[in-house]
Amino acid sequence: MPPRLGTNGYEDDDDDDDLLEVGRRRARRVIDGFFDFAFQGNVLEIAFGLILASMFTAVVTSLVSDILLPPLSVLLPLNRNLEEKFAVLQSGPNLNATTGYNTLKQAQDDGAVVMAYGYFLNRLLNFTGVGFSLYGLASLYQCFSNDPIIKHMVKCRYCRKRISDKCQRCTNCTSWQDGREDRG
Repeated sequence: MPPRLGTNGYEDDDDDDDLLEVGRRRARRVIDGFFDFAFQGNVLEIAFGLILASMFTAVVTSLVSDILLPPLSVLLPLNRNLEEKFAVLQSGPNLNATTGYNTLKQAQDDGAVVMAYGYFLNRLLNFTGVGFSLYGLASLYQCFSNDPIIKHMVKCRYCRKRISDKCQRCTNCTSWQDGREDRG
């Protein structure tokens, strides 16, 4: 097929312009869609929530690690901070037979296989502290607001799935929760 000649005697570039314009429109649509998504109210609320949650977690972690665990280590005969407690499962090549390993880092640097149960307990206490703190904040928020954060659940008497305690009918099996199903 011979090339189409335009009014100027050269090949017509309309197809190239059309393709370029279609590409520009698609790129603009993707960029506009991203900005609509990124600056939507919900996404910004989530971003602020994540930032506050990370700062809150850091504060609770510091409370547990720096305030609560040191007195606990003194009260219990641990002889060191709780997060430094470990058990050597297999010693490394440079183990001193008389003193052993003094710190967890020393054992790990020597290549020993260790079970760092103190570190795990530290993390477990941090998790528990953050969980109870968030529950307390949610309860406090719920006292001052009509918007419930903590939703109390019960099991449906027929399908045994968890539903809100305010439901009159189960959202899963659609049975009435006031006993109508038994009377019928």
